Amino acid sequence: MPSGGVVILDYGSQYTQLIARRVRAHNVFSSVVRCDAPEAEILEHAPRGVILSGGPASVFASDAPGLPDRLLGWGLPVLGICYGMQLLSRELGADVVPAEHAEYGHATIEIEGDPVLFRGTPRRQSVWMSHGDRISGGAGFHVVARSDNSEVAAFEDTDRRLYGVQFHPEVHHTEHGEAILRNFLFEVCGCRANWSPGDIVEPMVREIRERVGSGRVICAVSGGVDSAVAATLIDRAVGERLFCVFVDTGLLRAGERENVEALLGQQLRAHLEVVDARARFLERLRGVTDPEEKRRRIGHLFIEIFSEVGRAHGPFAFLGQGTLYPDRIESTATVGPSATIKTHHNVGGLPEDLEFELVEPLRWLFKDEVRRIGAELGLPRDQLRRHPFPGPGLAVRILGEVTEERLETLRQADRIFIEALHEWNLYDSVWQALAVLLPVRSVGVMGDARTYAWPVVLRAVSSTDGMTADWVALPPDFLKEVSNRIINEVPGVNRVAYDISSKPPATIEWE
Repeated sequence: MPSGGVVILDYGSQYTQLIARRVRAHNVFSSVVRCDAPEAEILEHAPRGVILSGGPASVFASDAPGLPDRLLGWGLPVLGICYGMQLLSRELGADVVPAEHAEYGHATIEIEGDPVLFRGTPRRQSVWMSHGDRISGGAGFHVVARSDNSEVAAFEDTDRRLYGVQFHPEVHHTEHGEAILRNFLFEVCGCRANWSPGDIVEPMVREIRERVGSGRVICAVSGGVDSAVAATLIDRAVGERLFCVFVDTGLLRAGERENVEALLGQQLRAHLEVVDARARFLERLRGVTDPEEKRRRIGHLFIEIFSEVGRAHGPFAFLGQGTLYPDRIESTATVGPSATIKTHHNVGGLPEDLEFELVEPLRWLFKDEVRRIGAELGLPRDQLRRHPFPGPGLAVRILGEVTEERLETLRQADRIFIEALHEWNLYDSVWQALAVLLPVRSVGVMGDARTYAWPVVLRAVSSTDGMTADWVALPPDFLKEVSNRIINEVPGVNRVAYDISSKPPATIEWE
């Protein structure tokens, strides 16, 4: 990966990935490594600075993660955020004590002096706090910001280029967080705005070619942006030694199989094998209602199928996937001591005895960055602007047991919703739109007769990276039209609702 950016040490915050994303928005590359990673791994990309993330631990806990042994001896600028700030300030000689009043949510800070992190921002500003411990007094640094509950809301040691903020500049609730991060990157670290996703296409191709060597790659493709871009990169690297497999799980949207065959057949030099596994997936999901168990079973069956194809057409040493960075963060604590939100079938759903080595060229990228890489690769615009669709497909949009009848009901409701977004020219203004089928029935009246049928929930969100999202206020006339069409055209549905939850606290998908 590129050098000259910043390294983020992950202490388990669910916001760590947002720090990385905000840094990249300034055209500076960021990489995330575990807080306990070896020094060589942290420094291998020749970073110009280090950011210490927040985390769920208290510095008083016996098993609380600490600073790397030689952090202050690296001669690099350091920015500590929340828990990272507390670790750094304690290393500098300050006291960290339990707060009398924890700070969660909005807080107002007052800036003192002319601190470099806050240049170009007002003296009084709103930030987002999330901490139960506080720093008492200053030792070895200058206090540059305070709040009602934090006598040290920010500090700096300009001689050693050490900085700390008790709040989270990476979240949009901190009104000048972007400027604070920009000042650290350019004023303190001396970074250059010289990175963009398009710049790494050829290095990624070379990395794949070197990793694979003379081996062959079997690659999962779904027709979505992620797998299409990953397959195209691998195709550029190894050509005919790539063998693409599209699995028709029966959990797909209307027309998905035909679209995939047409698109990838034109895009890739590699062979495309289509496997009809609809009956197998339905049987594997029979009686399963727990969403994590659904994802695990789907992931395991995917691998079984790839293994079967591999034995029939192999040998293959590598499995290519379009795994993104948010998939890895939500699925498992692969970087720092963070919590698992949900298992993505191509990450947490993989068995421990996987017989392939993984090739995941997009594993450190966000969705919008993948789209930019796809544009560099010449993928069609219609392909790149497609909304995200989960690997487990409609199985995680059907709450409760997955049956063929319920799949067809949801498939038709989803088709009507997506078609209407295109017809009203709303599709591109939405990050992701989906329909959900609930496992409860509601009473209705149709043709003067009582009905007892399924409700469908519609959801549309706006986002830049999928890590946070707001619900979209679609026009009432649009929602009225979609609701009428679904109720009139989809058998077994008599009620349509609209989800107005943001992420967090909700997730984009319901399961």
